[in-house]
Amino acid sequence: MTPLSFEEHTARDARLVILRGLAEQVDGRMNETLLTALLRTFGHNRSRDWVRTQLLKLKELGAVTITEAGTVYIASITRAGVDHVERSSVIEGIARPSPEA
Repeated sequence: MTPLSFEEHTARDARLVILRGLAEQVDGRMNETLLTALLRTFGHNRSRDWVRTQLLKLKELGAVTITEAGTVYIASITRAGVDHVERSSVIEGIARPSPEA
């Protein structure tokens, strides 16, 4: 198994932060502006384009769906995304959640 680059490790962690943020919402949805602010809270100070790239990767992995509202992406967590956050399955390409204390 080859070690991950720092950039890939960072991206996988950010994808987990996004999924956890979506899972906490009543309807499982957030727009990219709110997700960018959430990521900054966890030390991921990245551009909106970078956040969009992560959302598109999460979509590719089946963890979210994306709806466009004008020029803004709205991400919705899928069952597979919820299962990953709840540790009942694993999606490669997303950091694994830590066990709850």
